Amino acid sequence: MILNVIFIIIGFALLIKGADLLVLGASRIAKKFNIPEIIIGLTVVAIGTSLPELVVSTTSALEGHSDIALGNVVGSNIANLFLILGVCSLIRPLKFKKETIFIENPFVIMITGLLFFLGVNNGNSEITRIEGLILLGLCLIFILYNIIMAKRGNPEFEVPINTTSEEPKQIDTYKAILFIVLGIIFLKFGGDTVVDNAVAIAQAIGISEKLISLTIVAVSTSLPELITSITATAKGETDMAIGNIVGSQIFNILLIIGMSSLLKPIAYSIAYNQDLLLLLAGTIVFALFPFIGEKNKMTRENGILFTIVYLVYMINVIITS
Repeated sequence: MILNVIFIIIGFALLIKGADLLVLGASRIAKKFNIPEIIIGLTVVAIGTSLPELVVSTTSALEGHSDIALGNVVGSNIANLFLILGVCSLIRPLKFKKETIFIENPFVIMITGLLFFLGVNNGNSEITRIEGLILLGLCLIFILYNIIMAKRGNPEFEVPINTTSEEPKQIDTYKAILFIVLGIIFLKFGGDTVVDNAVAIAQAIGISEKLISLTIVAVSTSLPELITSITATAKGETDMAIGNIVGSQIFNILLIIGMSSLLKPIAYSIAYNQDLLLLLAGTIVFALFPFIGEKNKMTRENGILFTIVYLVYMINVIITS
């Protein structure tokens, strides 16, 4: 089993490196053809941070491990909301943007409720391909909305891009394509390695795939968001920390569940009802923070509350699974 854990760590390293290479290569290709940086940021880079979750969930769905496919997303969103935002607000109170308060937070509440509804509607035991298409359609609408707002020059939609300052003519197209190919290969092998060894551990010690997906897999695939948000908070860029997590919540549900269920319907277990209800309740409370206590902020007290909730949740998952 120790070997399985080592392989999972290697798998996550491949996922993170693969995502970096794919984003770098795609960004360079986009710049080569004079695509505006803001569009690159709101599509390639934004989706790139969710690639570890996307690959793990789609691989799990295709291999018939629906608990990992769904648990990865639900667990990642719970970790993002309660753990990452909780820790970040302990470092420094987080400031909300106006668009986050009035548009993005309500949108996250809506799609979290939609995911719960799709899982339990009419006694349906799976999230179907049609429902996956609905989620992907909402994902496209969200991306287009961000692009339109950015093109209108709204300063709250500025997206920093960590790409080189090369002129298009100086960009090596073949090298960019090589980065993309290597990124896809790393993502493929990383995803397979994580899923296969997570399943092996679950089977070896007699625990459920749900427990593995909600704990080890979910937290590990949230590492890019964790590192990015803590770094941004430490630098005083607290709005970026919130934006990173809220965006990740949206892409995790719409893109990852949408794509996974489109490739193969995801079996839904009622065991996830309490997890989704916790996520929905936490999302609603998070949306209320700007209106209670310190205006437009998630305070340290809020962070303590969320961190405690996450610790209690993890203990409960381990005990009851």
